[in-house]
Amino acid sequence: MGDEVRIRDVEEADLEVFFAQEHDAEAARRARFPPRERERFMTHWATNVLGDPTVLAQTVTVDGATAGNVVSWWEQERRFIGYWFGREYWGRGVGTAALTLFLQRETVRPLYADPFVGNTGSVRLLEKCGFESTGTVQHGDNEHVMLVLSSEEP
Repeated sequence: MGDEVRIRDVEEADLEVFFAQEHDAEAARRARFPPRERERFMTHWATNVLGDPTVLAQTVTVDGATAGNVVSWWEQERRFIGYWFGREYWGRGVGTAALTLFLQRETVRPLYADPFVGNTGSVRLLEKCGFESTGTVQHGDNEHVMLVLSSEEP
């Protein structure tokens, strides 16, 4: 691979990169996640992500450049994980390296993820990192795969 992948705390300048990544049409199509307008995006990050002490948010860097983010949060009694990487980092092992690093910091188990069923790259990434499918769930009109990383070691 040759790319040095690291994770670190989110810095304010990262939000501009995250915003641009969310507005990549192919990424939004694969994730089945509609991009938010600027003010809503920035408010979400300031309030729901960085402003919530129960959320763990990390910036992913590749050779020092901001490549994306990995975040974990609570939904009722379940801890979820999500991520977004710039398209230029897809297929390079960046996601696997970043998730592996993140899962060393995020120690809550079980840990859940629910990517869109058609986002096969995301499903494969989670499975590579030890997540197992438990079925599907509906989010609006879209079917998502529910995956869980259990507390048991493989």
